[in-house]
Amino acid sequence: MGGEAGCAAAVGAEGRVKSLGLVFEDERKGCYSSGETVAGHVLLEASEPVALRALRLEAQGRATAAWGPSAGPRASASASALAVFSEVEYLNVRLSLREPPAGEGIILLQPGKHEFPFRFQLPSEPLVTSFTGKYGSIQYCVRAVLERPKVPDQSVKRELQVVSHVDVNTPALLTPVLKTQEKMVGCWFFTSGPVSLSAKIERKGYCNGEAIPIYAEIENCSSRLIVPKAAIFQTQTYLASGKTKTIRHMVANVRGNHIASGSTDTWNGKTLKIPPVTPSILNCCIIRVDYSLAVYIHIPGAKKLMLELPLVIGTIPYNGFGSRNSSIASQFSMDMSWLTLTLPEQPEAPPNYADVVSEEEFSRHIPSYPQPPNCEGEVCCPMFACIQEFRFQPPPLYAEVDPHPSDVEETQPVSFIL
Repeated sequence: MGGEAGCAAAVGAEGRVKSLGLVFEDERKGCYSSGETVAGHVLLEASEPVALRALRLEAQGRATAAWGPSAGPRASASASALAVFSEVEYLNVRLSLREPPAGEGIILLQPGKHEFPFRFQLPSEPLVTSFTGKYGSIQYCVRAVLERPKVPDQSVKRELQVVSHVDVNTPALLTPVLKTQEKMVGCWFFTSGPVSLSAKIERKGYCNGEAIPIYAEIENCSSRLIVPKAAIFQTQTYLASGKTKTIRHMVANVRGNHIASGSTDTWNGKTLKIPPVTPSILNCCIIRVDYSLAVYIHIPGAKKLMLELPLVIGTIPYNGFGSRNSSIASQFSMDMSWLTLTLPEQPEAPPNYADVVSEEEFSRHIPSYPQPPNCEGEVCCPMFACIQEFRFQPPPLYAEVDPHPSDVEETQPVSFIL
């Protein structure tokens, strides 16, 4: 038994692995979410007999924020004292795809192609969307490791794109955002007048590719020529070792017309399209990605007047059911919680008027009208000639108490969407 193991080890040391690959079951799937299953195969091709100790699969995901000299896990002890580093783990899965039987140290693979399937489930807890920035990243990967005797381990790695879904149909993201501000242009006694700005967006949540309608009113009571503009800003915030780094840059912008002194301008739904950007990351404790829509006015010789409206870039698009018209919803305070209820499968139809209004009651509501004159040979259409047929009694008022109760009580299940 020991001679066979030694022989196999000798062969394995000289055996060559021609290729080692990792493929996912559905290569067209762009990204994964919490609770989903990741499946695939590890492909190994050997040109001659190969000995191995084990073949394992590792799936890892973590957020890392770091900056400073030699920042990172490979920094030396002296350099790492000067660096700022923080890490949070979100995924750690280890699977054994092939291991030797009990009492044996190695496995001998014959020349040819070998396929090892794998399958694991992502945690049900919310994961954080994949992201790479200047001072940190959130990355997930799947790696296959081939352990061989007397030979360095071989591995192949594939990146796993993860997205944490943000539904823009939630009540908080359907709320309109409105701000107003005024700025006095000039200084001391040499003021030239105020510039006022009001801006509104119909909702707080949008998705990539959507065009945001912007509603704004600009009044220029100063003596200067001003220019209104709007832009979407992305703000990246990194937190490590109690310190913070912030990066802010513009991802899209639009420009309005010049507004002369004493004039006003109105944006009645001027659109600004959202380019492909990372969705908002709001559930990571060391990396945060926020967005805002800034409507601002460039004033020559003075600081710009700016309004920043909070914006959330989601992944589940607006379905239009939450509000038929966002501009109307913005004018009234309404309780929209009824939208979370599931409608009955077969709603009860209203009663027939014939079952409620008797012929006798109907005849009492029809006043007597004079007979129309003889209009022979003339086009005659007396006023109110066609109104009589619409004088029906209005439908009865509905009450909580059923006037015709039944012996069997029917219960309609109601489900809530959380």
